[in-house]
Amino acid sequence: MNVHSMLLGVVGTQEIIIIAIIILLLFGGRKIPELMRGLGKGIREFNDAKNTVRKEIEEGATESTTETK
Repeated sequence: MNVHSMLLGVVGTQEIIIIAIIILLLFGGRKIPELMRGLGKGIREFNDAKNTVRKEIEEGATESTTETK
């Protein structure tokens, strides 16, 4: 087990609360909803692209198996 994976497992509730307070202080209460909206949009676009690539790969695999028959 490497040091990085051990350190990531140590993050607890207190650390998460401290990080949340720092984010609140840096961005302010009004910017956080915009930040979360942008993050959600980015995740949605990533998942859409991932599903499109998966669909294209499956279609390509289906086409190649029907051509060989």
